[in-house]
Amino acid sequence: MLHVAVAVIRDQAGRILLSRRPNDNHLGGLWEFPGGKLEPDESIADALKREIDEELGLQVESHRPLIQVRHAYPDREVLLDVHLVEQWHGEATGREGQEIAWVDPASLSRYQLPPADKAIVTAIKLPSHYLVTKPDMSGVELMRHLDHIVQKASQQELLLLQLRLFDRNPGQVKQIAKQLMSRYSQLTLMVKEVEMAVQLGCGAHLRAAELMALNSRPLPPAQMVAASCHTPAELRQAVALNVDFVTLSPVRETRSHPHASPLGWEKFGNMINDVTVPVYALGGMNRPDMKRAWQAGAQGIAGISGVWSLADNDI
Repeated sequence: MLHVAVAVIRDQAGRILLSRRPNDNHLGGLWEFPGGKLEPDESIADALKREIDEELGLQVESHRPLIQVRHAYPDREVLLDVHLVEQWHGEATGREGQEIAWVDPASLSRYQLPPADKAIVTAIKLPSHYLVTKPDMSGVELMRHLDHIVQKASQQELLLLQLRLFDRNPGQVKQIAKQLMSRYSQLTLMVKEVEMAVQLGCGAHLRAAELMALNSRPLPPAQMVAASCHTPAELRQAVALNVDFVTLSPVRETRSHPHASPLGWEKFGNMINDVTVPVYALGGMNRPDMKRAWQAGAQGIAGISGVWSLADNDI
């Protein structure tokens, strides 16, 4: 297996740096996120800094894990250790004669990328917080929170929200969903019923039992599909169905599921090691957990009270 350190380099305007592979290379002519294979006994951090300097003339100052992707091509298998780089110095140039481009995330689909990079594109577009509504949250309270978050967010920041209102009938939930979708252009809304997602044109978050009963992805690529996972089998099924992201829980003990055995961070990290879609840590998450989740290989954290508080204060 070819172990590769990959950099998602993002500037202050939110643009992503792509470079084009030489025509005579493997996957020649395709655009890619810069990076290269690890040398013997080389760490990911050292390989990342070396490759970005050699390819682009940039000196990486800080980075964090974004996603790990395993992919089998007909002639080779690759393991991509992908890190987000937002602090560097220097001016990017194609030091090996390659073409480079700064691309808005919304325009990444216009560039032909290797198949292994699909999950990276999804991870770039997803935020670090996945907000879940309190079961008894009123529409007024929900919009008050979202107004505050949107006011503090950058225009490029995607807001990801799961509308989970168990005390409302489907008609009431649908009405709130319509209000949210018309009010917030930055919002990607996830509902708990696939049929409702089809009617509204939004995303759907599958329960674990629903996930395991499906044979194919229930929505087209333009509508996001997520899934709740608790076991390795559920994670494998989510990847097989080509969902866009998952939650894995419970990381810690929670009041909502007092009898569920918590995974802990070590088991969480081991479970997502081979998962090729973004994963949100769920269950007892709060402010200090974001960095720990990133270190474990997660996209970020998901939840209700603690995550809403974090998003309200930090976005």
